[in-house]
Amino acid sequence: MIKHCQWCDNSFDTKSKNQIYCSIECRTIATKEKVLQRYKITKSKERVGKNRLCAGGCNTKLSIYNDNQFCDLCLINNKKLDRFLKDMKDYFKYDKK
Repeated sequence: MIKHCQWCDNSFDTKSKNQIYCSIECRTIATKEKVLQRYKITKSKERVGKNRLCAGGCNTKLSIYNDNQFCDLCLINNKKLDRFLKDMKDYFKYDKK
């Protein structure tokens, strides 16, 4: 019996009538994706009713769906700061004697 893989949509010949993935790799990837989705849903449900504030110090209230501890503005500023410090590290190389 020919079926389509539920992950990659390739046609394949089934070995049993319950088979929905064409290979072990597709099954593994699909399973990991489902686990990750369930984890995200569980984490967002745990945040319901909790007052979460930005860890950047701006005291912005964070959404239950925000996985970061920073608001978007502070997250962008932290990325810029990290990039700046990385660039500056090259200018201050010195040898200890």
